Amino acid sequence: MKKTIFSIYLIFIGIVSLQAQESNFELIEKTLSYYLEGGTTNNFEMLKKAFHPTATMKFVGDKYTEVNAIEFFKKGMKPGPKQNRKTRIVSINVSGNAANAQLEIEYPTFMFIDYMNMLKINGEWKIVSKIFYKKIKNESK
Repeated sequence: MKKTIFSIYLIFIGIVSLQAQESNFELIEKTLSYYLEGGTTNNFEMLKKAFHPTATMKFVGDKYTEVNAIEFFKKGMKPGPKQNRKTRIVSINVSGNAANAQLEIEYPTFMFIDYMNMLKINGEWKIVSKIFYKKIKNESK
């Protein structure tokens, strides 16, 4: 009898843990959708909801650059027609209150490959850092 109760308890704990993990994936996808949809529709206020206020963005163009992500997008985003691009979440990895995600944003002649580091802060997933690579179409990996 004790073994049966213990087995049921373990199954219950496993189900609760799985549901929490699924819930985290859904919440992370929601945060990432703010970023992707905000960028596609040029909606800065939507995009801003994805980021922690001190989130950094780091990249290598002509040189290594590190900026506040929200300030960067605020300067660069202008209202206008919807962007001609396709977006996709490639992967999400979660460990407790930390996660990372790989995204692809494809334009006609190039694509961005984004790597987002995220933390669950006060019950909300926020992007705390972003690095990315701009890949020109027909460029080898």
